[in-house]
Amino acid sequence: MSKSIKFLAAFALVGVVAACDNSPKEEFVIVDPEPISVEPAFTGKYK
Repeated sequence: MSKSIKFLAAFALVGVVAACDNSPKEEFVIVDPEPISVEPAFTGKYK
């Protein structure tokens, strides 16, 4: 076989292996050190 066919076959094999990767993906949660504050409720202009 020619070198170009071997290269394309190897490239396709690497692509198939990468596409079939079933390893678990890491999930992370960002924890905010300060609690979320609640905005004050509108009570009217002159109250």
